[in-house]
Amino acid sequence: MQVKAESVDRRLRLRLYGELDHHAARQLMKSIADELEYALPLEVVLDFSGVTFMDSSGIAVALHTLQQVKRLGGKMWIANPSQQAKKVFFAAGIQRMIGMEDAYEK
Repeated sequence: MQVKAESVDRRLRLRLYGELDHHAARQLMKSIADELEYALPLEVVLDFSGVTFMDSSGIAVALHTLQQVKRLGGKMWIANPSQQAKKVFFAAGIQRMIGMEDAYEK
Protein backbone atom coordinates (compact mmCIF):
# COMPACT_ATOMS: atom_id res chain seq x y z
CA MET A 1 0.00 0.00 0.00
CA GLN A 2 1.32 3.41 -0.97
CA VAL A 3 0.06 6.94 -0.48
CA LYS A 4 0.87 9.93 -2.65
CA ALA A 5 0.15 13.34 -1.16
CA GLU A 6 -0.72 16.48 -3.11
CA SER A 7 -1.17 19.66 -1.10
CA VAL A 8 -2.34 23.05 -2.39
CA ASP A 9 -3.70 25.91 -0.28
CA ARG A 10 -4.31 23.72 2.80
CA ARG A 11 -6.20 21.18 0.70
CA LEU A 12 -4.59 17.75 0.90
CA ARG A 13 -5.37 14.95 -1.51
CA LEU A 14 -4.11 11.53 -0.45
CA ARG A 15 -4.09 9.07 -3.33
CA LEU A 16 -4.02 5.49 -2.10
CA TYR A 17 -2.52 2.68 -4.19
CA GLY A 18 -2.54 -1.08 -3.68
CA GLU A 19 -4.37 -3.52 -1.43
CA LEU A 20 -5.82 -2.15 1.79
CA ASP A 21 -6.04 -4.99 4.28
CA HIS A 22 -5.08 -5.47 7.93
CA HIS A 23 -1.43 -5.97 6.94
CA ALA A 24 -1.26 -2.56 5.25
CA ALA A 25 -3.62 -0.53 7.45
CA ARG A 26 -1.31 0.25 10.38
CA GLN A 27 1.53 1.57 8.20
CA LEU A 28 -0.95 3.48 6.03
CA MET A 29 -2.44 5.20 9.09
CA LYS A 30 1.07 6.24 10.16
CA SER A 31 1.87 7.57 6.67
CA ILE A 32 -1.39 9.53 6.58
CA ALA A 33 -0.76 10.93 10.08
CA ASP A 34 2.68 12.11 8.96
CA GLU A 35 1.19 13.83 5.90
CA LEU A 36 -1.50 15.52 8.01
CA GLU A 37 1.07 16.74 10.51
CA TYR A 38 3.21 18.17 7.72
CA ALA A 39 0.42 19.81 5.65
CA LEU A 40 -1.99 20.88 8.43
CA PRO A 41 -4.88 20.82 5.92
CA LEU A 42 -8.36 22.28 6.24
CA GLU A 43 -9.69 19.87 3.59
CA VAL A 44 -8.63 16.27 3.05
CA VAL A 45 -9.61 13.95 0.23
CA LEU A 46 -8.87 10.24 0.60
CA ASP A 47 -8.72 9.13 -3.03
CA PHE A 48 -9.35 5.40 -3.37
CA SER A 49 -9.01 5.27 -7.17
CA GLY A 50 -5.78 3.26 -6.92
CA VAL A 51 -7.02 0.77 -4.32
CA THR A 52 -7.26 -2.68 -5.91
CA PHE A 53 -8.71 -4.45 -2.85
CA MET A 54 -10.13 -3.31 0.46
CA ASP A 55 -11.46 -5.18 3.47
CA SER A 56 -12.90 -3.73 6.67
CA SER A 57 -9.47 -2.29 7.50
CA GLY A 58 -10.37 0.50 5.09
CA ILE A 59 -13.10 1.55 7.51
CA ALA A 60 -10.54 1.85 10.31
CA VAL A 61 -8.23 3.91 8.08
CA ALA A 62 -11.07 6.25 7.06
CA LEU A 63 -12.33 6.75 10.62
CA HIS A 64 -8.83 7.23 12.03
CA THR A 65 -8.11 9.83 9.35
CA LEU A 66 -11.45 11.58 9.98
CA GLN A 67 -10.64 11.80 13.69
CA GLN A 68 -7.26 13.41 12.96
CA VAL A 69 -8.71 15.83 10.41
CA LYS A 70 -11.44 16.93 12.83
CA ARG A 71 -8.77 17.55 15.47
CA LEU A 72 -7.16 19.96 12.99
CA GLY A 73 -10.52 21.67 12.46
CA GLY A 74 -10.80 20.38 8.91
CA LYS A 75 -13.22 18.47 6.69
CA MET A 76 -12.70 15.16 4.92
CA TRP A 77 -14.33 13.10 2.23
CA ILE A 78 -13.68 9.91 0.29
CA ALA A 79 -13.24 10.02 -3.46
CA ASN A 80 -13.38 7.45 -6.23
CA PRO A 81 -14.03 4.25 -4.25
CA SER A 82 -14.36 1.07 -6.30
CA GLN A 83 -17.69 -0.77 -6.19
CA GLN A 84 -16.16 -3.31 -3.80
CA ALA A 85 -14.83 -0.58 -1.48
CA LYS A 86 -18.18 1.20 -1.64
CA LYS A 87 -19.94 -1.98 -0.49
CA VAL A 88 -17.61 -2.21 2.51
CA PHE A 89 -18.13 1.46 3.40
CA PHE A 90 -21.92 1.34 2.94
CA ALA A 91 -22.24 -1.87 4.99
CA ALA A 92 -20.68 0.03 7.89
CA GLY A 93 -22.67 3.23 7.27
CA ILE A 94 -19.53 5.31 6.69
CA GLN A 95 -21.34 7.46 4.12
CA ARG A 96 -23.37 8.94 7.01
CA MET A 97 -20.17 10.25 8.62
CA ILE A 98 -17.91 10.95 5.65
CA GLY A 99 -18.98 12.37 2.31
CA MET A 100 -18.23 10.31 -0.80
CA GLU A 101 -17.74 11.33 -4.41
CA ASP A 102 -17.41 8.95 -7.34
CA ALA A 103 -15.62 11.29 -9.71
CA TYR A 104 -13.57 13.73 -7.69
CA GLU A 105 -10.95 15.46 -9.85
CA LYS A 106 -10.10 18.75 -8.07
